[in-house]
Formats: sequence, structure tokens, C-alpha cells
Amino acid sequence: MFRGADSISQASPGLRAPASGTGEGLKRLLPPPPSAAGKMLRIGGGGAARVSASRWGSSAKRGYASGQDSLKWTPLYDFHRHHGGKMVGFAGWSLPVQYTHSHLESHLHTRKQCSLFDVSHMLQTKVFGKDRVKFLESLVVGDIAELKPNQGTLSLFTNEKGGIIDDLIVTSTSEDHLYVVSNAGCMEKDFALMQNKAKEMKASGRDVELEVSENGLLALQGPAMSQVLQAGVNDSLAKLPFMSSATMAVFGVQGCRVTRCGYTGEDGVEISVPASRVVELAELLLRDPTVWLAGLATRDSLRLEAGLCLYGNDIDESTTPVEASLVWTLGKRRRVAMDFPGASIILAQIKEKPKRKRVGLTSTGPPIRQHMPILGPEDKAIGEITSGCPSPCLQKNVAMGYVESQYSKVGTNLTVEVRKKNCPALVTKMPFVPTHYYSGK
Repeated sequence: MFRGADSISQASPGLRAPASGTGEGLKRLLPPPPSAAGKMLRIGGGGAARVSASRWGSSAKRGYASGQDSLKWTPLYDFHRHHGGKMVGFAGWSLPVQYTHSHLESHLHTRKQCSLFDVSHMLQTKVFGKDRVKFLESLVVGDIAELKPNQGTLSLFTNEKGGIIDDLIVTSTSEDHLYVVSNAGCMEKDFALMQNKAKEMKASGRDVELEVSENGLLALQGPAMSQVLQAGVNDSLAKLPFMSSATMAVFGVQGCRVTRCGYTGEDGVEISVPASRVVELAELLLRDPTVWLAGLATRDSLRLEAGLCLYGNDIDESTTPVEASLVWTLGKRRRVAMDFPGASIILAQIKEKPKRKRVGLTSTGPPIRQHMPILGPEDKAIGEITSGCPSPCLQKNVAMGYVESQYSKVGTNLTVEVRKKNCPALVTKMPFVPTHYYSGK
């Protein structure tokens, strides 16, 4: 998504983690006392949701980063430290910002070979019941009903004002449930949104149930991914195109869901793995010398080169899909029916054009960072940078931000104010670096 879709606070100057949602729902996902570990906990009454506590380990101690009660650990926390990961706080979790290789080396290696990322902090939810499609379509803009078995799509939770609550990937599995992956920084509000809607629908006699997965989540990204992973699976990966998914054994680890997607612009997969075996699978993948471990800093620069949005930076509840140049996420049938939250506002913007638009920018000179003003003619402020960094591949600065629509045309010369100095910037088509998603052809 946009995916993974979280930025770094301490890791890289000018980047920040998205603000977490509010509410009580996901507080119950924090590590339980030892007696509760491994049990399925009912939440919200009426069987509307199930949450597995065992993901967080066998005791409360295993659920927190050392000395920081507010940070949670993924099942790979000890693995990261063993392999030299520099741990930082990120969206409420302790995660590696980088390992022993430099950020530049790690970034370029991912583009040329492949890297392994821990994205277990993301919220994985399963939606069961005969009304599961109606349930999710009442919350998102996409056409979930049209998905074929094991096909996925990027979609958006929207509010009644047309703002983006979060971005998520929805897969219609062949196992009678929808598999939803959404952002860690939005975990509480996403879960509350789904839980409340499930309660509402169940009260009216609808059949829907939520289950929060306890699995770990690994992302293997880069052009060598297919060769590396094929050695460990029986099914041909050539039959698994971009945004499709399948359940399979991976290097002998049973019960893995492999989805061909990612947050780097490269060919890649995300592997949902039983938490008890996620470290084992990570170690098995690292046996291939082409696979390096990579952290948050690399993930952020890769997604920015690929022109992928970061929730909390580039999109939030104050931005609409039209302003964010994400109109393609709206299903055609859904546009006609106008039956998603904020539809009247979003469709009016499509017809009338929004006042501002998300654009890509390139520049030379000092790096462009979030919140820097974008200036038009006569140094008039016309917008603001939402994400930016030096591009390791292009050896110039890449950024995205919002500008008044009249200045959004590719090729427009603008200026960014960098530390009180005006630096020329060019509106540039995204992605900045060509993407290599596997189409199956």
C-alpha cells in the first residue's frame, strides 16, 4: 500500500510515524497475562470479533521492547537484534530501522537482488460470513464483489466527508473469507470501524464475523524474489501474478498465505506466517546469499521512488481519493451506485476537479523534506511537501506534496523553500523509478 504504509520518526530526518487512531478496541490486543496467551478472546459481544492473544508471545514481557512499556514487539524482535538490527520506536512498535549495511547499500541491493522486511506490525484481519462482501463494501470504495478467488485489490476506508481513513489490501480468498491487511498506525481506528459496522450488521440479522490474525508477516521484495522463493514452494510462482494470493507451504512451513504485492515498486511477495514459525522461515530465506535484511529506512525510500503514498504523510482523513490522485481505486459499479462513505463529495470532485492535487517533484541541491512550503509564481505559497528524500537510484531529490490544481501539470517549474532558501523543483510524473510488478505475461 501505500502499504505498509508507515513512516519513520527517529530514523530519518523529516519523516514521522502516522498518528494512531483513537479508541479502546485495540488496547485489548496488547499482550495479555500468561494465562490468556494462546487463547481466542471474544471482543465486543455477540461474537462480532475474535482476537488471538498468542501472537504477542507467551507472556506480557515478550510483548514489549526493553524498558519501553509503550512499544510492542513483533515475533521477530530477538531475531532483529541477533542480526544487528538498530531498533527504533515506530507506530507503537519496536522495529529495525536498518541492519549492518548502510541505507544506500540496502536500498540499491533491493532494486538489484532482493531484501527481507518484517511487516508483522500491520493489522491482518479475516472477515467471515455470507454477508462479508456487503460488510466491507459498506466501508471501502472498491468493488470487492468483482474479485475472483484469491485476487486482491488496494482499497480505501473513507469517511462521510470523503476523507481517507486508511488504505488497505483486500483479498477474496478461496477459503470463504476476506483477508484484509491495513496499517499499524491506524490499527485502533480501523478495528473500531470494522467492529462497529459488524455489530450494526449482526443486529439487523446479517452474517459477518471478524477475526484478527496472530500471524507474522514477511515481505520479500526485489527482482530475485521469484528465484529465491521458488526453491521453497511446490506451486509455480509464474501462475501467481501481481495482487493474487495462495496458501502454500514455504520451505516446509505449512499454512503460509503468499500474496504477490509489496511496498517497493519491485516484484515481491508478502508472506503471512504462523507466528510460532516466522523466525524459522526468515532464517531459511536468509540462507540464500542474495537475500539481505532491510529496515524501515530502506522501505521508506523505496516506496517514495515508486510513488507510493504513506498514510499519515501523503494521505489522511483530510484528503480525498481525488485530491490524492487515487481515483483508480474507486470501483466503476460503486461509482454508479454511490453507496460508499463520502460518495457524493468524492464524485462531485471528479466532475468539478479538486482545488488541490498530489504531485511528484524532483530537484537537485539540499534534500526536500515533509512540511516544506511549495511556492509558485512570485513566491506565492501554493502547497506543501508531504514526503521527500534523496533518491539513491536517481541521485537527485524526489518528493510528493499537494499543490493548487492549476500548478499540477507535469513539467511545471515550481520552487520549494528549503531552510529559508528557494530551490527549483519540477513537477514530475510518478513513479520516479519504473515499477516491476509481475503481470503473469
